[in-house]
Parts: sequence; C-alpha cells; structure tokens
Amino acid sequence: MHGYWVDITAVGFFIIEWLTYALTLEHSAYGRNSLSARMNRYREVWVRRLLDRETRMVDMQIMASLQNGTAFFASTSLFALGGALALLHATSDAITILSKLPIDLSPSPALWELKCVGLVLICVYAFFKFAWAYRLFNYVAILFGGMPPSSQRDTAEAEAHVIRTSRVFESAGRHFNRGQRAFFFALGYLGWFVSPWVLFVSTAAVVIVTWRRQFASSAWAAMAPEALAVDDEARSRALI
Repeated sequence: MHGYWVDITAVGFFIIEWLTYALTLEHSAYGRNSLSARMNRYREVWVRRLLDRETRMVDMQIMASLQNGTAFFASTSLFALGGALALLHATSDAITILSKLPIDLSPSPALWELKCVGLVLICVYAFFKFAWAYRLFNYVAILFGGMPPSSQRDTAEAEAHVIRTSRVFESAGRHFNRGQRAFFFALGYLGWFVSPWVLFVSTAAVVIVTWRRQFASSAWAAMAPEALAVDDEARSRALI
C-alpha cells in the first residue's frame, strides 16, 4: 500500500478540489458573485417579463432549446459511460499497450481497474445531473404554460407563480451546471491514467479554467450590474 501513496494523495487532492470549488460556488458569499449567480437573476427577470406578455410562443421555443441542449449532454454522458466501461473491460490490452511505450506508464491491473471505476462513477454522476436538469426544465415549461394571463400580473397568485417558477428554473440551471462541472473534472481525472503527478496538474488546470470562467471572464464582466449601468449611460449619450 505504501507504494501507492502518491496515487492516494493525488486522488484526495482531486476530490477536495472538486468539493471545495462546488461548495464555494454554490454555498458561499463569494459564489453569489459568480457568472452562474448573475444569470440566475436574469432567470427571474425572464419569468417576470413573461408574465407581462400575452403571447408566449417565443419563450416556449427558447425553453425547448434549453431542453434539447440538456438532452444532448445527457446522451453524451451515456456515450462517455460506455467508453469508460469498455476501457474497464480492456484492462489487459491497455496495460500491454502502455508497457510498450518508451516511458513505462503501465500500472498494476488492480490500479487500472480502480481508475476506470472512478471514471465510470463520474460519468454516472454527470448523467444523473443532466437527466434531472432535463426533467426540471420540463417542469419549468409546464409552469410557463400555467402562467397567469398578463391581465392578472398584479395579483398575489401571479407573484407566487413567478417565485415558484424562478426557483424551479434556478434549480434546473444548478443541476445542469453540476453536470457540466463533472465533465470538466472528468477531463482533469484523465491525467491520472498517465501519472498521479499529471493528475495534480490537470486538476489544478481545470479549477483555474472553470474559476476564470465564473469570476474573471468577459461574460462575467458583461453581466456585472455596473457594466450594465455604463452601457446604458453610453447609449444615452449616443442618442443625444
């Protein structure tokens, strides 16, 4: 067992980084300033503006595109799961190929199978997240259909329906993001098939890239409230 301490440490680092990133993004004050959190505000804006419209066909078409995208990722995760299971089944062939490389990267059969099982679990997790997100988007579509008419937008029932729909909508987006996060970390996990040292580097790279997209990307900057205020001021000057 002592010979595998590097592998154990690398996998522990991978799990801790994934959990820390997810908890920080979803359950901390810092995460409330992320791109996903900013987009959640616009989900509620969309639902409220939907309430003002009498004709809502365009909104349903947008919702259908969201459902189709989620279904695509769910099916992709099944293909990835099949590939991981095939990799597990071909343990002896994989070790034979790796042993013939200039640098010997062949692990023991037990370690190789353990790596494959970990990849299978990540793919299963991603599928469940995408499948549940797809179901939640279906629920949101039903709630869109049950939206009160625009003539009743100032009623307590309409306000309750907006809040209810927004919460389910946010939940759908949150589970979709978790599925995508699993895909990103699965790419980092592939580094373990090369070396535990590569797993350290690939995990860190995934965290840096995903963090940058959530907190330092151009999309994040564009969604900032102060950026919107500057854009509105610029448009006002242009009209003068």
